[in-house]
Amino acid sequence: MDGDLRLKGPKDHVGWKTGTSGQGVKTLEIRRTGNLVLVDSMNNVKWQSFNFPTDVMLEGQVLDVATRLTSFLSNSSLFYSFEIEENRVALYLNSGNLRYSYWHFQPSMNRSISYVKLSSTGLALFNVKYKKIAEIQSNRVHPLSFLALKNDTGNFGLYYYSAEKAKFQASFQALNSTCDLPIACKPYGICTFSNSCSCIQLLSKDNNEIGSDCSRAFTGGFCDGKQAEIIELDNVSSVLKSVPKMVKISKEECGNLCLEDCKCASALYFRNASSNVEECYIYRLVLGLKQVDEGTGFSYMIKVPKGSGRNHEKHNNNVKRWVLVLVGVVDGVIILIIVGGFGYWLVKRRTHTFHSQATVS
Repeated sequence: MDGDLRLKGPKDHVGWKTGTSGQGVKTLEIRRTGNLVLVDSMNNVKWQSFNFPTDVMLEGQVLDVATRLTSFLSNSSLFYSFEIEENRVALYLNSGNLRYSYWHFQPSMNRSISYVKLSSTGLALFNVKYKKIAEIQSNRVHPLSFLALKNDTGNFGLYYYSAEKAKFQASFQALNSTCDLPIACKPYGICTFSNSCSCIQLLSKDNNEIGSDCSRAFTGGFCDGKQAEIIELDNVSSVLKSVPKMVKISKEECGNLCLEDCKCASALYFRNASSNVEECYIYRLVLGLKQVDEGTGFSYMIKVPKGSGRNHEKHNNNVKRWVLVLVGVVDGVIILIIVGGFGYWLVKRRTHTFHSQATVS
């Protein structure tokens, strides 16, 4: 009767309400756009669900700058967010107070965003003068139904209804490669070129392997070289961005910064030899790792308890030893073929000479 929409539990306990008491609300409506609204006798909207988005944005819905969609992982403290910022829209992986971006779309010429609107053709970005400055377009002619942030992968997509297949399908996805997803693999796992996960092998204090399931993490609590060490992975990068960056720094200095920082779990080092650019990124978790091509200049460094990196070194030494043995075997076979061939040619030549002399005689 007082115009407040409430959700109640047992014994009439109010679990949620719109807070519109005393604002003259007369009617609740679900509009064709999917928007749930409370209106007064003059049909003025006093409250609408479009102002309180979760992980879905419907066609026709408008979101102002500084608004975000959120999607929560089951049985995890991590969650994803799609955020509308002043100069871009971006995807983030959130862990407590930590925020790591892993995709963004930015208007040209660094133009400012006032709000975004989902139309039938894509997500349009507008400035303060209500002028469209950019659009994330659908790749299909079918009109869009909604935008969604998936809670299992963190991928962002535009969806339309396919009458032929009788289900909603994506006409655009921000991330099209498995290895570009923020949690393609578990912590301490590397997404490889084959889109499979390879685990970093570590040792526990009692020399037992603990890294084979990619689930054990050593984050925090190791403040210097006496307690921790750095293991280095060449040709490995991270999809997670928006982290503290240092420039004009050596790889050794980058690793030492992580060792000295109690909250640091890993560091990404990048060096471009042609432009002499050196960069160091500090992380507080080991996640979002992916294999990259050789020569790209990326090295990923992980901080682990002292001694737990020995298995990693042993693995590398075994690989090197296997390569040396293989090279030795191949070289031996080649030498054997050359010597054997020369010997065979020499015997044939002597035999031919002997037969020629016998014929003349």
